[in-house]
Amino acid sequence: MEKEIVKRRNIDKIIKILSKHFHYTRRTTLNRMRKKPNPYKILISCLLSLRTKDANTESVSKKLFKVASTPSEIANMNIKKLEKLIYSSGHYKKKARTLKHVSKEILERFGGKVPSNKEELLSIKGIGPKTANIVLCFAYDKCVLPVDVHVHVVSNRLGWVMTKTPEQTEKELEKILPKKYWKEINGLFVLHGKEFCQSFSPLCTKCPINSYCPRIGVKRSR
Repeated sequence: MEKEIVKRRNIDKIIKILSKHFHYTRRTTLNRMRKKPNPYKILISCLLSLRTKDANTESVSKKLFKVASTPSEIANMNIKKLEKLIYSSGHYKKKARTLKHVSKEILERFGGKVPSNKEELLSIKGIGPKTANIVLCFAYDKCVLPVDVHVHVVSNRLGWVMTKTPEQTEKELEKILPKKYWKEINGLFVLHGKEFCQSFSPLCTKCPINSYCPRIGVKRSR
């Protein structure tokens, strides 16, 4: 039954096409961090990435880590100094408070080590399901599905799922997506979402997988 679902949705074909189009070296900042995974840096980069571009996240993360790269250093940093360091990431005041809170929680509750299980990660205010899965996937090499807005939108347009939130999408994808693709789906769909499958007016005419996409929910395309 599972193989039939995969075949019917053209999952293997779509993943193969996107993997070829978006070479591994083009994938997200967090994918590149896999070479030398640092759980804390991956967590902080993910928190900084909210509502900003990958290139900006990488730039801000490098700037911050030159000054502070441990839970203790960020937890004890002057809030104004931290805000200044991450200013260009957007929503810098809220992010600065989140970084300090998360860092203090890691120090006080987990002995300075980023938790390696989802339940403990989610128990820290400021860490949501996507961020938790990013950490588990890229820092601890666990087989989880990091689902952000891009994965959510693309999966629904392809007809793989019919969901209203990324959290629902994660649960439904777990049922139909072969585990061999779980670690790569985020990197592929993030790039695909940015280059072709934007939330508004997707570039369907040039999309490499347009022949397999029923364009569910797409009202206007280019």
